Amino acid sequence: MTKSETAVVSYQSYKEENYESKTIQLSSPMLHIGGEVSRLNPFEYVQTSSKVYLPHQEALAKTLHRQSAKFIDDYVDTIEKRQNIDGLLKQALGEDWITAKSPDGIPIFPDIRPKWTLEEGQRVTDIRPMIRNGMGQLYIPGSSIKGAIRTAIAYYLLKHAEKYKVPNSHRVSAIEEQLRSKLDNNQINNRNKSSLDDDLFINNLFTNYSLHYQGKNIPTRNIQNTDFLRAIKVSDSQPLIRKTVTVKKTGKKLFYNVPIIAETIVSSHFEDFNAKYRASIFAEVVYQAKTEFTLKIDHDMLSWFKHNQGMKLPFNSIAELLKICQEFAQEQWDGEYDYWQNIRNRRHRDFNLDFDLIRDFYEKEKCPYALRLGWGSGMNGTTIDWLLTDGLRSEIRDVCGIKSPGFQAPKSRRTIVNSRQEIRYVPGWTKFTV
Repeated sequence: MTKSETAVVSYQSYKEENYESKTIQLSSPMLHIGGEVSRLNPFEYVQTSSKVYLPHQEALAKTLHRQSAKFIDDYVDTIEKRQNIDGLLKQALGEDWITAKSPDGIPIFPDIRPKWTLEEGQRVTDIRPMIRNGMGQLYIPGSSIKGAIRTAIAYYLLKHAEKYKVPNSHRVSAIEEQLRSKLDNNQINNRNKSSLDDDLFINNLFTNYSLHYQGKNIPTRNIQNTDFLRAIKVSDSQPLIRKTVTVKKTGKKLFYNVPIIAETIVSSHFEDFNAKYRASIFAEVVYQAKTEFTLKIDHDMLSWFKHNQGMKLPFNSIAELLKICQEFAQEQWDGEYDYWQNIRNRRHRDFNLDFDLIRDFYEKEKCPYALRLGWGSGMNGTTIDWLLTDGLRSEIRDVCGIKSPGFQAPKSRRTIVNSRQEIRYVPGWTKFTV
């Protein structure tokens, strides 16, 4: 064998001996993960009373150019002014613009999204698109999954600090004391909130390690090298491609990975817990998401990490890692159940805020999900805030976000409307099946 072939065989042998790898089936009732594009421009979609159409930009431009030089000039002008193209389409392509094709036979509107809103026929604005891979397909980045796992591990370590010998200076009581001091000295604000966790406990829990390999200390230059999550590899998910499955026994059709443009209701409550409408956000979400990703642990690499203050790692297998995620999900689930039990339905600002279906969603005592990903997970799903006192959480919220003195934090929630104009879904809850 050549040197390169020998190296490949050696690496394969290493993986077989040291890697634990599992394919994880991921499913979610409703999911949105944002990307670099925060909002679609008005010229990037067209809507009717029940659907939203996303044009193939090149096919549209070719068609308009072939129709008339004036049309392509008007199209460029519309883009520059960030206006919608409804009128231009009807003028250039007639009433059948939905089914129009380019001169080379490419459909101008290949992507069609059902539109779910609280009021039938409501126009949507400022659509927030779902993240796409390099092929333009919807997917879940491995970094999003790994980030949620990191938060779950931090929460778990702090909750079980005695068991894993978390240093006293980085336990919950010490974290609360430091936060209180920073609040009293006006050292917490919206600009530095993202680095608070790193300074207070994340760096110590995840990167305060020395590396030991084959009996020798390995010198390191930066904290990225000493982050023990280097030993965990999370792949991007398979593309979220729409599919239909027919149940053999009943003939019933099941639909998965259905992209929807849905209205998201941002709500909170008044002092008497009557529901309060805050805003509507329109987003591209995936209904009945079903995909898979690969989760790997390099056990040899994991053994290199020795915490400088004697803290123990909280997992040695994928099964233990998933159990950590499940415990964090349960904490969030219990908190959400309590929140929604207190909210009273009412009509506010012409919106019928009926959250009965949301309460039904949280009715099971045991959380059936493993993590909460992406949009809607909020501060409860991305921080260790459930370990802090209610009052301290509220004060941090008041200085970092929208002030709501006297209310618990977070005060607001996001819920999603279904096809029957009901408030039905909570975004982000995901199941993992090995």
